[in-house]
Amino acid sequence: MIYDSRPCELGEGPLWHPLREELFWFDILNRTLHSKATSWPFDVYVSAAGWISRDELMIASEVGLFRFNLVTATGTPVVEAGTSQTRSNDGRADRQGGFWFGTMGKKAEKGAGGIWRWYRGELRQLFKGISIPNSICFTLDGRAAHFSDTAEGKVMKVALDAEGWPVGEPELWHDFDRAGLNPDGAVIDAEGRFWNAQWGEGRVACYAPDGAFLQAIETPGAPQSSCPAFGGPDLSTLFVTTALEHMDAEARAKHPASGQVFAFPGIAKGLPEPQVKP
Repeated sequence: MIYDSRPCELGEGPLWHPLREELFWFDILNRTLHSKATSWPFDVYVSAAGWISRDELMIASEVGLFRFNLVTATGTPVVEAGTSQTRSNDGRADRQGGFWFGTMGKKAEKGAGGIWRWYRGELRQLFKGISIPNSICFTLDGRAAHFSDTAEGKVMKVALDAEGWPVGEPELWHDFDRAGLNPDGAVIDAEGRFWNAQWGEGRVACYAPDGAFLQAIETPGAPQSSCPAFGGPDLSTLFVTTALEHMDAEARAKHPASGQVFAFPGIAKGLPEPQVKP
């Protein structure tokens, strides 16, 4: 059940690389990218990635996007985003090959962040005034995107055009705040179901495309579940990052698996993460 026992202060952004058949994830607050085999430290906060090629990732950081070569461990700046008071958070590639990522205040200041999309050399800020951007994922046909502001507890849905840019205004898809839940990272599986890590609940919950609750997978000993991803050779393993952030010594002792990465085989089947098109 525990895939990797190295504790992350703020685990985030799990990515199963379909060419390398390897999981990557981040510890945002310790400025580190991890794989099972190694780790790469950075000078800035890093939080999410998409794959460009076998050896190169697109990484979201506190200063914007950069290309990172896994073999040479070198980075190349792509574009700046946000301000000196913000950092990146959740992110994921869309079906069209664009890369979405959120920014937020480094102390989660209300409304300090937003959601951005980079596509074929163009960066746009799609939505403003977001406190904690999360739940970025995309429907099977690529015609709609989900995202949330964890501070508001609501997951939104917005239509996309053929090139993946939003069309019209986002609409409320599911109000988690009514149930006292905090939606964090999310991913869509091969059947179009929405899998959502719920911060503070120690679980990843699955919902039908219409928002109906289906089931939940617990992360025992780790209440701060942060983001899910499907991986493994047949994409049937659900990986989940967790966090130690905000936990005092007593809480850390009570929840010893916090910050570790979980793996649940045979839960559901996912889709390969799309290639980011440079």
